[in-house]
Amino acid sequence: MQKTRTLIKRVISVTLCATISFTAIGLGQQGTAEAASSKADRIISTGNKYLGVKYRFGAPSGVTYAFDCSSFTQFIYKKNGISLPRTSAAQSKQGSYVSKGNLKKGDLVFFRVGKKSIGHVAVYAGASRILHTYGEGGVRYSSLNSSHWKKNYVTARRVIR
Repeated sequence: MQKTRTLIKRVISVTLCATISFTAIGLGQQGTAEAASSKADRIISTGNKYLGVKYRFGAPSGVTYAFDCSSFTQFIYKKNGISLPRTSAAQSKQGSYVSKGNLKKGDLVFFRVGKKSIGHVAVYAGASRILHTYGEGGVRYSSLNSSHWKKNYVTARRVIR
């Protein structure tokens, strides 16, 4: 009888420890997802400060009087602790692949331009919107579902951890 009680206490103890550990792991993952979401919101908020800033192809890194698409993403991510290379093609090799159906705020979205397989980068801002700089409008939001962006969509990458 004593051996049975001891065995039951051990089983309960092990079960309780396992339950606590798995709960902590789950909470840690939830915290990571919340941190990524929070960082994405900060990146988008940083980008919002530059709405309307003019587009200039080849704009230098680090300036805020003009951006091209990749200098814009490089700048707003760097302000939030994430280093990206200078060009959209190089940025398209960072992080991990994300399917279009699994986009989250803060993901980088890439498009073809002319003959370039990757010639444009934008930030996915949620609700099928992208934050980017392009042409006459400069830094702005566009619909990912517009015919132009839908037709030229190539891939997406997640760089926020």
